[in-house]
Amino acid sequence: MRLVVCVDRDDDLGRKAEVTGPIVGREKVVDAAVRLAIVDPEDSDANALFAAVSLLDELKAAGETSEVCVLTGAAKVGIASDRRVAEQFDRVLEQVRASSAYLVSDGAEDEYLFPILSSRVRIDGVRRVFVRQSPSLEGTYYTLVRALKDPKLRAKTILPFAFVLLILGFAAASGLLLWGVIGLSILLGIYLIFWTFDIDEAIIDAIRTASADTRQGSVAFGFGLFAIALVGVGFLTGYNLWVASPGSSLLDRALLFLQASLIWWVAGAGVWETGHALRRRFARGRFPRSYLVATTSLGGIGLMSYGLVFLVQFLEGLLSPPAIPLLAGLIVSGLGLVIGAGMIQQYFRSVAQQAVTPTTPG
Repeated sequence: MRLVVCVDRDDDLGRKAEVTGPIVGREKVVDAAVRLAIVDPEDSDANALFAAVSLLDELKAAGETSEVCVLTGAAKVGIASDRRVAEQFDRVLEQVRASSAYLVSDGAEDEYLFPILSSRVRIDGVRRVFVRQSPSLEGTYYTLVRALKDPKLRAKTILPFAFVLLILGFAAASGLLLWGVIGLSILLGIYLIFWTFDIDEAIIDAIRTASADTRQGSVAFGFGLFAIALVGVGFLTGYNLWVASPGSSLLDRALLFLQASLIWWVAGAGVWETGHALRRRFARGRFPRSYLVATTSLGGIGLMSYGLVFLVQFLEGLLSPPAIPLLAGLIVSGLGLVIGAGMIQQYFRSVAQQAVTPTTPG
């Protein structure tokens, strides 16, 4: 079985045509391409979808057993979108036992996902789709106007500039220009952090998932609320120790805060992962392999974090020398669990690759 894969990394299908990935099958892909072309005739992803269907027909005409699929990412291109594409590709491979694949791409952005796809199945080639344009439409003004209609580009360029004008304008009118500059710096710093680490996309995904879980009665919603409550308890416990140590230095109070909060944070992360694992267990009939990797990593990170906190306390003279075996054991045990999680992940990946690799008759 040879699979033709088309990737919509920025999820134009979901945002514009309201089509949710993954899309498997010729008829479904054609329908998705038509819906996208009707909503936005100038989107190159529609051409890529039709090109994937055309390649599928070529392979079938040559006598090869083939199938086509479309993977969708997220509007905020980055870690979140790539993770979504990888999860959808795993689901497709569970449904279609493919031994190799072709990647159909409409630009270099989609080809960044080549390592993710090739780690799961052999990629025989990449077909790039180039859209011809009329020379009369290639003026600078037209290009700029059309580009600014893209919500992603507006969010990255126009939104920060609008914040600058609004804050400086209000601050100047109020005679507080200095405070306006300070507030603007803080706001832009928060914006850049959210943009860099895709925090906004993670929050939006969490809200969508929570909404879907509420409507479907999923156990993940209750586990998610419990996890958030545990994180809040961790902050509250750490804050109480911070307030109760007014005579200590800032570093000592920060270490006490972490020492009291870490266990609650790790527990909250474990509850969160358990909720998502149970949801997939009820949906697919088995626990995801990633659950073992995630919980092992969480345990290792928790132990290493506690070991580092105790190590800093020892270096600051807050712990006596008999505590050295304890902090060394925590760090070594945590490091061992993290390495073990990586080895488990590699094992699961090798098993998945062997499952899709065709056996050659001897």
